[in-house]
This record gives sequence, C-alpha cells and structure tokens, in this order.
Amino acid sequence: MLYEEITSEIIRIFYHTYNQLGYGFLEKVYENVISIELSSQGFNIKRQEPISVYYKGEKVGDFFADIIVNDKIRIELKAAEDIVPAHRNQTVNYLKATRIEVGLLLNFGEKPKFERFIFTNDKKPLLNTI
Repeated sequence: MLYEEITSEIIRIFYHTYNQLGYGFLEKVYENVISIELSSQGFNIKRQEPISVYYKGEKVGDFFADIIVNDKIRIELKAAEDIVPAHRNQTVNYLKATRIEVGLLLNFGEKPKFERFIFTNDKKPLLNTI
C-alpha cells in the first residue's frame, strides 16, 4: 500500500483523538486536535491549504485541503452521522485536482470510521491537461 506506514500512524492518531474527545464536536475542533497530534509525532502538516482546480489550463475553482501530511497524504475530516457518497466523491475529486495520490476520509461520527483512497497521478485527466 502506498505510504502505508504514514497512513497507519494517521489512523492511530484518529482513533486516539476520537477516544479522547468522542462524538459531537465541530470538524474544526477535530482538525485542531489531529493537527496537534500529527505535529507532535514529527509530521509536516499544512492546514487549510488553498488548492486551485484547472481545466484545460484555465482556473475553474478553488478549495481548501483540511490537512496535508508530508506533502503526500490529504486528510478530509467530517463530523457527520456517517460517511456518505458525497464525502467519498469530494475526497476523490480533491485527489484528482492535485499531485497527492493518497487520501484519508476520517469521520468523527457516532462511531468513528475512516476510508482510504488512492488515485495515482497517471490517472488524473485534470493534471494531464494543464
């Protein structure tokens, strides 16, 4: 698995955070705690990193990555009842628009849940048309 060691540590931190805080906070609270924990473990993190989306060389929009770890893994945080298809699509689309190939969708719902996504750069049409 691509970046398995790093993603395993992020998932461990996710469960640790969930066990400490539980269910019911806003996403921002979980983002702050996860960021503290990742930084304390020596990871290089970027929060709310602006990312532009291009189509055929033209900028068509912007979004902000919740957390990027070591410039290799994009974390999308949710505090929803459950993960739904829109969350998955959002995570995959964010991967499509960047050179980052691994995404983690972490949901701090009533029951903690995560999903891991890989979208390799050779399969990214948006990047290949820039």
